Amino acid sequence: MIQKLLLLSLLVFTLNAASDTKQKVTIGAGPFIQTQAYKGADNIFIPSPVIFFDNSLFYIRWSRAGVYFLGDKSEKFSWGVSLTAQPRTYGYEASDSTYLQGMDKRDNTLEGGLAFSAQYDDAYIEVMALTDIFHRNYSFIFKTEIGDKYTLGKLIFYPSIIISYQSADFINYYYGVKNSESTAWRAEYKADAGIQLGAQTYIKYPFNDNWAVLLNARVDKIPTEASNSPIVDKDYIYSGLLSLIYTFEY
Repeated sequence: MIQKLLLLSLLVFTLNAASDTKQKVTIGAGPFIQTQAYKGADNIFIPSPVIFFDNSLFYIRWSRAGVYFLGDKSEKFSWGVSLTAQPRTYGYEASDSTYLQGMDKRDNTLEGGLAFSAQYDDAYIEVMALTDIFHRNYSFIFKTEIGDKYTLGKLIFYPSIIISYQSADFINYYYGVKNSESTAWRAEYKADAGIQLGAQTYIKYPFNDNWAVLLNARVDKIPTEASNSPIVDKDYIYSGLLSLIYTFEY
C-alpha cells in the first residue's frame, strides 16, 4: 500500500514539476470496507491509499485516475473530457461461501474509458462510459454522478447521487449462473441489462490547514436483474472509507 502511494505521489509531482503554479495535493490512507450481495459472502476489508489531485492536465480522485485531452477552467465554471480508469471491486471465489461452491471465479478488474465532467461553483456533474480493460467480462457501464458541497461548522460535506447503466454482460459476469454451474438448488440464470442507483457522501473534518479526517459512505441498490439471481440475497451494497489525510501545496 505504501509503495503504491509513494509511486502515485511521485507521478503527480513529476507531472507538475514544470509548472510555476502551485497545486494542492492530498494524500492519506485508511481502511475500506464493502458488503457483498452474494449469499453467505463476507465483507471486503482492505487498506486503501487516498490521493486527490487535479492540475487540469492529470487527476487522481481517490482510486480513479485520468488524463484530460479537452476542457477549460475559469474561476466559476470548468469542464473537461478525459481518459480515465478505476478498479472494480466486485467478484468472488467459490470458497467465499457455501452457496458459491461449484461456481467459477469472478475476478476484480480495472475499468477504463471516457469521462466528461463539469463544475459550476461547488456543484458538479460527471458522465462516464467504461469497459473492462482486461476483457474479463467484455462488458460496459454508463455512469452519471451529480453532487454539491455543503458546510456545517467545521464539517464539509460532498453528497452526490449516482446512476449506472450496467450491460447484460456485466450483470451476467458478476451475478449470472452458467449451465455448467447450475445445481438442484441453484438454477441457471441469465440476466438482461439493468440500472443501479446509488448515493454517497464525503465528510471532511479538518484539524488545521493540513491535517483532516475524511469519511466516505456509499450505498448502491443493485439492479433487479442482479438481485433476482439465485446466488444473491441482498438488494444493497454498502461501502465506506475512513482515512487520515494530509493536504499541501506543491
